Amino acid sequence: MNRYPLWKYVTVAVALLVSLVYTLPNFFGESPAVQVSSAKATLKVDEKTRERVAITLQSAGVAINGIFLDATGVKVRLHNSDSQLQAKDILERQFNPDPADPQYVVALNLLSSSPQWLTSLHALPMYLGLDLRGGVHFLLQVDMKGALTKRLDSISGDLRSLLRDKNVRHSGINREGDRLIIRFRDNDIRSKARSVLESNQSDLSLAEQGEGDDLRLVATLKPEAIKRIQEFAVKQNMGTLNNRINELGVAEPVIAQQGADRIVVQLPGVQDPGKAKDILGRTATLEIRMVDETAGALEAAQAGQVPFGAELYVERGGVPLLVKKQVVLTGDRLTDAQPGFDSQTQEPAVHLTLDSAGARIFKDVTRDNVGKRMAIVLIEKGKGEVVTAPVIRAEIGGGRVQISGRMSTMEANDTALLLRAGSLAAPMEIIEERAIGPSLGAENIRKGFHSTMWGFAAIAVFMTAYYLLFGLVSVVALAANLLFLVALLSLLQATLTLPGIAAIALALGMAIDANVLINERIREELRNGSSPQLAIHTGYERAFGTILDSNITTLIAGIALLIFGSGPVRGFAVVHCLGILTSLFSAVVVSRAMINLIYGNRRKIESLAIGQIWKPGNTAAAQ
Repeated sequence: MNRYPLWKYVTVAVALLVSLVYTLPNFFGESPAVQVSSAKATLKVDEKTRERVAITLQSAGVAINGIFLDATGVKVRLHNSDSQLQAKDILERQFNPDPADPQYVVALNLLSSSPQWLTSLHALPMYLGLDLRGGVHFLLQVDMKGALTKRLDSISGDLRSLLRDKNVRHSGINREGDRLIIRFRDNDIRSKARSVLESNQSDLSLAEQGEGDDLRLVATLKPEAIKRIQEFAVKQNMGTLNNRINELGVAEPVIAQQGADRIVVQLPGVQDPGKAKDILGRTATLEIRMVDETAGALEAAQAGQVPFGAELYVERGGVPLLVKKQVVLTGDRLTDAQPGFDSQTQEPAVHLTLDSAGARIFKDVTRDNVGKRMAIVLIEKGKGEVVTAPVIRAEIGGGRVQISGRMSTMEANDTALLLRAGSLAAPMEIIEERAIGPSLGAENIRKGFHSTMWGFAAIAVFMTAYYLLFGLVSVVALAANLLFLVALLSLLQATLTLPGIAAIALALGMAIDANVLINERIREELRNGSSPQLAIHTGYERAFGTILDSNITTLIAGIALLIFGSGPVRGFAVVHCLGILTSLFSAVVVSRAMINLIYGNRRKIESLAIGQIWKPGNTAAAQ
């Protein structure tokens, strides 16, 4: 009656063992570290960089506790914070000799101190939020006017190409504030241009102005188009910020929209706000331009006489290249970039996909410049670098573009990643900055741990005193529930915040409620005259329905918080929902397994150690 099959005992034992393994990493804490990553998208951090970091620190006599290379850069684990600061200064001087043009990001960080054998099992500590780990908080405001200006400049180029394709002559297109002014000398041509634009540019409102030879068509963005552009600007900036934050190696950063034009960025574990500000404020722009191949122009530019309308850049490998200032296309026109191979030469290549307007412009440019070189320029912090400068072999239409020539497979992968990364859709300004030190985070952890510990101790004392052996079993099941919950959070790599700790404390109180229902049900069966074995069996069976109903209703509330909540509310909801699931397993299955082990093999039981305060017949005897 009160015996589990062997597989159930094995399931409980395995669940406890696995939970213990995945909970352990949370007790080893974190050690100070320094991270070296690339400050430029065209500069790669590889094994040579790792060796250079190791040699630099070894030469300076800095003792390290480990060094490794991962997707975000080279990370050096150090023994204490003093060594951490010393290593950062040394690496900063070595890797960035010119502070005005840094090549690498050297940032302070924190790394888990878990043993290697746990890490090899993918047993990692749960992420800690800003309030527990310390870090930096930024509130950025997106320049919506800048986003509209950038969009109008882009539309201006589209209008030139469109009117040229339709053989509509005009006297110039200029942007004046938030308007585009298209000038004409003939009223019929202006009417034709208006008809063409209305059928191809649905985002624009058109108005006719001027008289005589000064005829104008004034184009402004419609309100719905302005709203869409502004929403897109915020979303694209959030995506770009996420790519940049990866350079800092931040685990579980928070990037969320606040209001119509603001973005909240929280970086747990970052101890260097200045470095974080530098990365968030970077401006990167991709531009496609033509190479100036005029005879003698490059030599004159190298001698200090740069021709008008051109700029001197450096190609990969340090080769100088003279590029025209006129921008053919920007990175905004790219919809995708993937590495691949040239179908004819089998050389590594990058395959680009342009939007409809970009495809039309690119077709015109390649048709008019067959045999000439075209440069893809990356501009960061006002300084440009030529990623690649291929030769145009033929007219390219259809929006599918291939970049190849003098490129390795790794360079093709890097270039594709660079082109996909994009740039900010609009400028941003940091309007609020807040730093939370690691000591304050440690204090929050200590207080949260103590509140959970004392709550658990109070429950344990009450349950043991009131229900005796069954109360002790309930306490062990409660401890198993806490173990399961922490293991799940670590396994899912969830982010724990102060509200999450509150949810853990609440989960303990709710979990013990199930055991109270079970114990009281067993007591009731004993009062009704059932044998001890039957009372145990019936108590667990009949209490399960009530436990399930109460947990389902609470779970519904938790799921609602998870769906509609955000920030701290969502963090609370995640722990709350997981706690409900683990409490069902621990209160019903784990506690029943222990009771079965204690009483299941005993044929005759006189009484149960459940703190029974009344037995059948006591009332009659008293009379």
